[in-house]
Amino acid sequence: MEAKQGTSAMIAIAFIPLVMVLGNSMLVPVLPTMKAKLGLSQFQTSLMITLFSLAAGIIIPVVGYLSDRFSRKWVIVPSLILYGIGGIMSGLAAWLMENSYTMILIGRIVQGIGAAGTAYVAMALIGDLYSGAQESKALGIIESSNGLGKILSPIIGSLIALVTWYAVFFKFPVLCFAVAAYVWFGVKEKKKMEEKSFFQYLKALKQIFKNKGRWLIPAFFVGSAGLFILFGVLFYLSDVLEETFKIDGVLKGSILAIPLFGMVVTAYITGAKIKQNKPLIRKVMVAGLVILTGSMFGVAFFKQIYLMIGLLTLGSIGTGLLLPCLNTLITGAVEKAERGMITSLYGSVRFLGVAFGPPLFSWLMKISHKTVFLSMTGVSLATLMLSLFFIKPGIKNKGDTTEEHGPTTLFRKREKAPT
Repeated sequence: MEAKQGTSAMIAIAFIPLVMVLGNSMLVPVLPTMKAKLGLSQFQTSLMITLFSLAAGIIIPVVGYLSDRFSRKWVIVPSLILYGIGGIMSGLAAWLMENSYTMILIGRIVQGIGAAGTAYVAMALIGDLYSGAQESKALGIIESSNGLGKILSPIIGSLIALVTWYAVFFKFPVLCFAVAAYVWFGVKEKKKMEEKSFFQYLKALKQIFKNKGRWLIPAFFVGSAGLFILFGVLFYLSDVLEETFKIDGVLKGSILAIPLFGMVVTAYITGAKIKQNKPLIRKVMVAGLVILTGSMFGVAFFKQIYLMIGLLTLGSIGTGLLLPCLNTLITGAVEKAERGMITSLYGSVRFLGVAFGPPLFSWLMKISHKTVFLSMTGVSLATLMLSLFFIKPGIKNKGDTTEEHGPTTLFRKREKAPT
């Protein structure tokens, strides 16, 4: 692939996760206003995030298979269009219907189904178009683009809400349709992979988890836990800023963006530096989880706004160290023919983490601030233990001959290189 073509494709693909993350992050600063306008409970409000993410989490493995079986672009582009249609449904319901809550949720579910075919299929597409150090850097850019969306979303959401709270829903189709066109014309896929039947596909997938499941399954859980904490904290912080500190509007959106800024910068640097160095990847991942655990523990004992924002930003930096490492490990764990399914399964569990964050935080918030963050300390500590004892991709399970006799993967290439 020519360098110019690769750069154009990278720019197009980088917009995909940025658009996807708007689906939840742009709504976060609007949720307290939505709660007041529609007369909702805290739990009902949290369903705006949960049902979107749950729908995406359920559908992602299906679109992962379709992207492996047919084409990445033929999954991504219709998914972006469906994502935009869901936004129109929710926006029109909020604007024109008196009792709009149920129809808004239906629109959010449609958006979630559309979101399923975006960012994690894009991760597989990155693996198809790039290799080696360029692949790791590209994956870091993808995670950074995801984070950039999170940074901009609270501010954009707050600005749009100055018009009316439901105007955010009408922003989705504009962005989705534009990015769909850019991807369609700006990305040229390589020759389509050899087609497999569904049963052959499942057999190959079963073999992957038999060979690599000892570290791959814990890696999935760690990624899910990282997003669970991140979105739960954002949901909590949005509510606390408005209810306790009486901060709303653009100022609130800007404060919500501070921890996310720390994450996106860290994710970009991490993706550019780790390459395929497995020992370094493990060290960086563990360091990120240590920082995240420490920050959650610290926040439990402070409600002073400056200290709280500072510690949450530190925790986001830890997440920024963690996620690019997991992306590189998981994307490089398999050959290209099964990559869409593996990255999509990973995306599914990440979305499920996002789905359960807000409602669980909603329940914990009724107890106390300390309960919220001591609970998150326990979750992050558990992921740290999993990373230390189980996520060791350089160590083969019994019966795993993939790296010696099977298809070339990201890590097998690394082992052939001089140390």
